[in-house]
Amino acid sequence: MLEMTREEFEELVAEALDRIPPELTRLMDNVAVFVEDEPSPDDPELLGLYEGTPLTDRGEWYAGVLPDRITIYRGPTLRMCESREDVVAETEITVVHEIAHHFGIDDERLHALGYG
Repeated sequence: MLEMTREEFEELVAEALDRIPPELTRLMDNVAVFVEDEPSPDDPELLGLYEGTPLTDRGEWYAGVLPDRITIYRGPTLRMCESREDVVAETEITVVHEIAHHFGIDDERLHALGYG
């Protein structure tokens, strides 16, 4: 398995977030991004997870709720990648994939766009 400290991985996630166009980040609302070492044992190869209510599903009732949560998982990403460059690319894909869920884009469409 490729070695990378949690701090290094968190920096890659931050860099991937910085590459999201500002016109999209301005539209993001009530969402927080976290890095965790491992996902649930039920899905040990999960690279990222979006938990919340997509922007497209929010209505007048949406107020006073906890932020949506995007979690990027370090362990599975490092296990599947062979080089630092692979980790950079995979992290960016995962961050975009999970942010797309925040915007209401489903997995089928993301796979078609190359962010599967």
